[in-house]
Amino acid sequence: MSAIEPRLVDDALWYRLLELTDGAAALCYQCGVCTAMCPWGDLRKEPLSVRTFLRQAQLGLQDGDQSLWLCTTCAQCSAACPRGVDIVKVLRALRLLAWELRQVEIGLPSVLWSLHWNNNPWTQPPSQRAGWAKGLDIPAFDPQQHEILFYVGCTSSFDRRSQKIARALVHLLDAAGVRYGYLGEAEPCCGESALSLGHSPYFREVARQAAQTFDEHGVTALVAISPHCYDVFKNHFSASMNNFEPMHYTQYLAQLLESGRLRFNQSEETRVTFQDPCYLGRHNGEYQAPRRILASIPGLELVEMTQHEEDGLCCGGGGGRMWLETPAGERFSDLRVEQAAACGASLLATACPFCVTCLEDSAKFKKLSGMQVLDIAELAARTVSNGKH
Repeated sequence: MSAIEPRLVDDALWYRLLELTDGAAALCYQCGVCTAMCPWGDLRKEPLSVRTFLRQAQLGLQDGDQSLWLCTTCAQCSAACPRGVDIVKVLRALRLLAWELRQVEIGLPSVLWSLHWNNNPWTQPPSQRAGWAKGLDIPAFDPQQHEILFYVGCTSSFDRRSQKIARALVHLLDAAGVRYGYLGEAEPCCGESALSLGHSPYFREVARQAAQTFDEHGVTALVAISPHCYDVFKNHFSASMNNFEPMHYTQYLAQLLESGRLRFNQSEETRVTFQDPCYLGRHNGEYQAPRRILASIPGLELVEMTQHEEDGLCCGGGGGRMWLETPAGERFSDLRVEQAAACGASLLATACPFCVTCLEDSAKFKKLSGMQVLDIAELAARTVSNGKH
């Protein structure tokens, strides 16, 4: 028999983790539901053992297991936990400890360096932040004149595919007669990439800078494109931001439809299914606003996939996975586009730039030529004419 290697229990590490998670890690009683619910079990022979991470944390063990970076923070485990453990919060704390011990996945430090130098994680020059709006007449935000700040975010500012989502939203806001502005090159990063990668100290620094920028510009109402930005502003932003109301754009469009300011006047004769973004759904409980928008489009037929709303399957882009390579055959989005095809949909809609990127890649990989992937904003913009852009 081979000798069993002794392991040292580090009480100091355990107490630190309790502090970082406000005691959340202590609630786990090792039932294993988290591991059973994790979508990695549908793609790999060895599922991501969330329970193992929690148990090792309780014992004060930190062994540099790189599978810690597989987590997409989709919160499917947290939603099913019978003890109500905020598992995402625990895993983010474990990632912070990994940063401190320099046990980080290769490539991730460059993401934070880009955030530091460029005010975005996309390694793009900050002077190009407003390039997506070329040819559009969008005024600089003025709290005395505008109802909302249109917060574009890093992904829709710099990613070419996601820029189309931002332009579609401009079309919709103009059609509804909304008085809005944006910050252009002065727009701050929300810091979500630092938060998702677990570097909470740097996230707080970025968030403070963003809060200061919003305060200087008199921002009180904000509409964000990405659910990840929305989640940051709603749940992780500075408590000192008084009278600050962040909204996801689907929530705002649903309000415009209800008030009669926005109308879809062209038919879209197609069968659509909807991908629930994890950070709009499970993290923030918003499932109906996107569906109210889809239900308002004339001619559109909405069908649901086998996994939807609270049980929706993650696209695989959250938790920092957008910055890491996921091998073909191990992508949640591959499963998702197959589910969309199985329910007879020819169009897969979503409301998150990360979801659009992942799902489009998988539709191409799976050779689903009849499957189109669009953000809801793009789909809705096709049914509205305003003559301005």
